Amino acid sequence: MTTSDRGLHGRVLDALGPAITAGEYPSGSVLRTDELAQRFEVSRSVMREAVRVLESMHLVESRRRVGVTVLPTAEWNVYDPQVIRWRLAGADRPRQLRSLTVLRSAVEPVAAGLAAKFATPEQCAELTECALGMVANSRGHRLEGYLVHDIAFHRVILNASGNEMFARLGDVVAEVLAGRTHHEVMFEDPDPAAVTLHVQVAEAVREGDAARAQELTQQIAEGALQELDILAP
Repeated sequence: MTTSDRGLHGRVLDALGPAITAGEYPSGSVLRTDELAQRFEVSRSVMREAVRVLESMHLVESRRRVGVTVLPTAEWNVYDPQVIRWRLAGADRPRQLRSLTVLRSAVEPVAAGLAAKFATPEQCAELTECALGMVANSRGHRLEGYLVHDIAFHRVILNASGNEMFARLGDVVAEVLAGRTHHEVMFEDPDPAAVTLHVQVAEAVREGDAARAQELTQQIAEGALQELDILAP
Protein backbone atom coordinates (compact mmCIF):
# COMPACT_ATOMS: atom_id res chain seq x y z
CA MET A 1 0.00 0.00 0.00
CA THR A 2 1.36 3.41 -0.98
CA THR A 3 1.62 6.34 1.42
CA SER A 4 -1.29 7.94 -0.43
CA ASP A 5 -3.41 4.80 -0.03
CA ARG A 6 -2.63 4.67 3.70
CA GLY A 7 -3.85 8.25 4.01
CA LEU A 8 -7.05 7.42 2.12
CA HIS A 9 -7.75 4.29 4.15
CA GLY A 10 -7.16 6.31 7.32
CA ARG A 11 -9.70 8.88 6.13
CA VAL A 12 -12.25 6.13 5.55
CA LEU A 13 -11.62 4.67 9.00
CA ASP A 14 -11.93 8.09 10.62
CA ALA A 15 -15.42 8.36 9.14
CA LEU A 16 -16.70 4.79 9.37
CA GLY A 17 -15.29 3.83 12.77
CA PRO A 18 -16.97 6.64 14.77
CA ALA A 19 -20.19 6.16 12.78
CA ILE A 20 -20.35 2.46 13.67
CA THR A 21 -19.44 2.92 17.33
CA ALA A 22 -21.97 5.77 17.64
CA GLY A 23 -24.75 3.52 16.36
CA GLU A 24 -25.30 5.27 13.05
CA TYR A 25 -25.04 1.81 11.50
CA PRO A 26 -26.95 -0.45 13.93
CA SER A 27 -26.02 -4.07 14.54
CA GLY A 28 -26.96 -6.16 11.50
CA SER A 29 -26.62 -3.30 9.02
CA VAL A 30 -25.09 -4.44 5.74
CA LEU A 31 -22.60 -2.16 4.04
CA ARG A 32 -21.64 -2.68 0.39
CA THR A 33 -17.94 -2.29 -0.31
CA ASP A 34 -18.53 -0.93 -3.83
CA GLU A 35 -21.02 1.64 -2.55
CA LEU A 36 -18.66 2.70 0.22
CA ALA A 37 -15.78 3.05 -2.24
CA GLN A 38 -17.92 5.36 -4.37
CA ARG A 39 -19.12 7.34 -1.38
CA PHE A 40 -15.59 7.97 -0.07
CA GLU A 41 -14.12 8.29 -3.58
CA VAL A 42 -11.46 5.66 -3.00
CA SER A 43 -10.41 2.51 -4.82
CA ARG A 44 -11.84 -0.88 -3.92
CA SER A 45 -8.46 -1.99 -2.61
CA VAL A 46 -8.34 0.96 -0.20
CA MET A 47 -11.89 0.19 0.91
CA ARG A 48 -11.04 -3.49 1.44
CA GLU A 49 -8.05 -2.55 3.59
CA ALA A 50 -10.22 -0.28 5.74
CA VAL A 51 -12.76 -3.08 6.15
CA ARG A 52 -9.98 -5.47 7.19
CA VAL A 53 -8.99 -3.07 9.97
CA LEU A 54 -12.61 -2.83 11.15
CA GLU A 55 -12.80 -6.64 11.03
CA SER A 56 -9.69 -6.90 13.20
CA MET A 57 -11.56 -4.79 15.79
CA HIS A 58 -14.59 -7.09 15.46
CA LEU A 59 -16.78 -4.14 14.52
CA VAL A 60 -17.82 -5.77 11.24
CA GLU A 61 -17.81 -9.11 9.49
CA SER A 62 -17.22 -9.39 5.76
CA ARG A 63 -18.77 -12.27 3.82
CA ARG A 64 -18.88 -12.93 0.11
CA ARG A 65 -22.21 -12.30 -1.58
CA VAL A 66 -23.49 -10.75 1.65
CA GLY A 67 -21.36 -7.67 2.22
CA VAL A 68 -19.96 -6.07 5.32
CA THR A 69 -22.22 -6.66 8.32
CA VAL A 70 -22.02 -4.52 11.46
CA LEU A 71 -21.57 -6.76 14.50
CA PRO A 72 -23.31 -6.38 17.89
CA THR A 73 -21.52 -4.31 20.52
CA ALA A 74 -20.89 -7.48 22.53
CA GLU A 75 -18.60 -8.69 19.72
CA TRP A 76 -16.44 -5.54 19.56
CA ASN A 77 -12.87 -5.51 20.81
CA VAL A 78 -13.67 -2.88 23.42
CA TYR A 79 -10.05 -2.91 24.64
CA ASP A 80 -8.73 -1.71 21.28
CA PRO A 81 -7.37 1.84 21.85
CA GLN A 82 -8.84 3.07 18.57
CA VAL A 83 -12.29 1.70 19.42
CA ILE A 84 -12.05 3.41 22.81
CA ARG A 85 -11.08 6.69 21.12
CA TRP A 86 -14.02 6.49 18.72
CA ARG A 87 -16.49 5.67 21.49
CA LEU A 88 -15.21 8.54 23.62
CA ALA A 89 -15.76 10.90 20.70
CA GLY A 90 -19.45 9.99 20.50
CA ALA A 91 -22.62 10.73 22.43
CA ASP A 92 -22.07 7.67 24.63
CA ARG A 93 -18.97 9.29 26.16
CA PRO A 94 -20.23 9.52 29.79
CA ARG A 95 -21.11 5.83 29.96
CA GLN A 96 -17.87 4.82 28.25
CA LEU A 97 -15.80 6.97 30.60
CA ARG A 98 -17.55 5.45 33.61
CA SER A 99 -17.08 1.90 32.31
CA LEU A 100 -13.35 2.49 31.76
CA THR A 101 -12.91 4.21 35.12
CA VAL A 102 -14.60 1.32 36.93
CA LEU A 103 -12.21 -1.02 35.11
CA ARG A 104 -9.28 1.08 36.33
CA SER A 105 -10.60 1.00 39.89
CA ALA A 106 -10.68 -2.79 39.75
CA VAL A 107 -7.17 -3.20 38.31
CA GLU A 108 -4.88 -0.32 39.25
CA PRO A 109 -5.03 -0.59 43.06
CA VAL A 110 -4.00 -4.26 42.85
CA ALA A 111 -1.30 -3.35 40.33
CA ALA A 112 0.03 -0.65 42.68
CA GLY A 113 0.21 -3.15 45.55
CA LEU A 114 2.19 -5.53 43.34
CA ALA A 115 4.41 -2.69 42.15
CA ALA A 116 5.36 -1.98 45.77
CA LYS A 117 6.64 -5.56 45.93
CA PHE A 118 8.27 -5.93 42.53
CA ALA A 119 9.22 -2.48 41.14
CA THR A 120 12.87 -2.08 40.24
CA PRO A 121 14.87 0.91 41.51
CA GLU A 122 14.67 2.35 37.99
CA GLN A 123 10.87 2.03 37.96
CA CYS A 124 10.64 3.64 41.40
CA ALA A 125 12.73 6.55 40.17
CA GLU A 126 10.62 6.89 37.04
CA LEU A 127 7.42 6.84 39.10
CA THR A 128 8.73 9.61 41.34
CA GLU A 129 9.77 11.64 38.30
CA CYS A 130 6.30 11.26 36.78
CA ALA A 131 4.62 12.32 40.04
CA LEU A 132 6.83 15.40 40.28
CA GLY A 133 6.03 16.21 36.66
CA MET A 134 2.34 16.07 37.53
CA VAL A 135 2.90 18.47 40.42
CA ALA A 136 4.84 20.86 38.17
CA ASN A 137 1.99 20.94 35.62
CA SER A 138 -0.92 20.95 38.05
CA ARG A 139 -1.45 24.72 38.01
CA GLY A 140 -1.91 27.31 35.31
CA HIS A 141 -4.24 25.30 33.04
CA ARG A 142 -1.42 23.09 31.78
CA LEU A 143 -3.54 19.99 31.28
CA GLU A 144 -1.64 18.69 28.23
CA GLY A 145 1.64 18.74 30.12
CA TYR A 146 -0.05 17.15 33.11
CA LEU A 147 -1.53 14.44 30.87
CA VAL A 148 1.89 13.35 29.60
CA HIS A 149 3.14 12.67 33.12
CA ASP A 150 -0.19 11.21 34.28
CA ILE A 151 -0.20 8.62 31.47
CA ALA A 152 3.46 7.78 32.11
CA PHE A 153 2.77 7.37 35.85
CA HIS A 154 0.01 4.84 35.33
CA ARG A 155 1.98 2.94 32.70
CA VAL A 156 4.83 2.53 35.18
CA ILE A 157 2.43 1.24 37.85
CA LEU A 158 0.97 -1.35 35.48
CA ASN A 159 4.37 -2.42 34.15
CA ALA A 160 5.98 -2.53 37.59
CA SER A 161 3.26 -4.89 38.82
CA GLY A 162 5.12 -7.70 37.09
CA ASN A 163 1.81 -8.93 35.66
CA GLU A 164 1.87 -8.94 31.86
CA MET A 165 -1.95 -8.84 31.68
CA PHE A 166 -2.03 -5.63 33.73
CA ALA A 167 0.82 -4.18 31.68
CA ARG A 168 -1.16 -4.64 28.47
CA LEU A 169 -3.86 -2.34 29.85
CA GLY A 170 -1.46 0.61 29.61
CA ASP A 171 -2.92 1.72 26.28
CA VAL A 172 -6.47 1.44 27.63
CA VAL A 173 -5.64 3.63 30.62
CA ALA A 174 -3.81 6.08 28.36
CA GLU A 175 -6.92 6.46 26.18
CA VAL A 176 -9.27 7.13 29.09
CA LEU A 177 -6.89 9.70 30.59
CA ALA A 178 -6.46 11.38 27.21
CA GLY A 179 -10.20 11.23 26.56
CA ARG A 180 -10.98 12.99 29.83
CA THR A 181 -8.59 15.80 28.91
CA HIS A 182 -9.37 16.21 25.24
CA HIS A 183 -13.14 16.10 25.74
CA GLU A 184 -12.94 18.53 28.67
CA VAL A 185 -14.10 16.07 31.32
CA MET A 186 -11.51 17.56 33.66
CA PHE A 187 -11.38 20.64 35.83
CA GLU A 188 -9.19 23.45 34.44
CA ASP A 189 -6.58 22.43 36.99
CA PRO A 190 -6.38 18.87 38.38
CA ASP A 191 -7.76 18.20 41.84
CA PRO A 192 -4.91 19.01 44.28
CA ALA A 193 -5.88 16.03 46.44
CA ALA A 194 -5.49 13.68 43.46
CA VAL A 195 -2.07 15.14 42.63
CA THR A 196 -0.94 14.61 46.22
CA LEU A 197 -2.20 11.03 46.15
CA HIS A 198 -0.04 10.27 43.11
CA VAL A 199 3.03 11.56 44.97
CA GLN A 200 2.11 9.41 47.97
CA VAL A 201 1.64 6.32 45.77
CA ALA A 202 5.14 6.83 44.38
CA GLU A 203 6.47 7.04 47.93
CA ALA A 204 4.60 3.90 49.03
CA VAL A 205 5.90 1.93 46.04
CA ARG A 206 9.44 3.13 46.69
CA GLU A 207 9.14 2.11 50.35
CA GLY A 208 7.67 -1.29 49.49
CA ASP A 209 4.41 -0.61 51.35
CA ALA A 210 1.97 -2.67 49.28
CA ALA A 211 -1.12 -2.09 51.45
CA ARG A 212 -0.65 1.69 51.41
CA ALA A 213 0.08 1.80 47.67
CA GLN A 214 -3.12 -0.16 47.00
CA GLU A 215 -5.26 1.97 49.33
CA LEU A 216 -3.97 5.27 47.92
CA THR A 217 -4.54 4.12 44.34
CA GLN A 218 -8.07 3.09 45.28
CA GLN A 219 -8.62 6.64 46.51
CA ILE A 220 -7.40 7.98 43.15
CA ALA A 221 -9.90 5.76 41.32
CA GLU A 222 -12.77 6.77 43.61
CA GLY A 223 -11.90 10.42 43.09
CA ALA A 224 -11.98 9.95 39.32
CA LEU A 225 -15.47 8.43 39.56
CA GLN A 226 -16.64 11.34 41.71
CA GLU A 227 -15.33 13.79 39.09
CA LEU A 228 -17.37 11.98 36.44
CA ASP A 229 -20.50 12.40 38.57
CA ILE A 230 -19.94 16.16 38.34
CA LEU A 231 -18.52 16.61 34.84
CA ALA A 232 -20.10 13.77 32.85
CA PRO A 233 -23.27 12.69 34.68
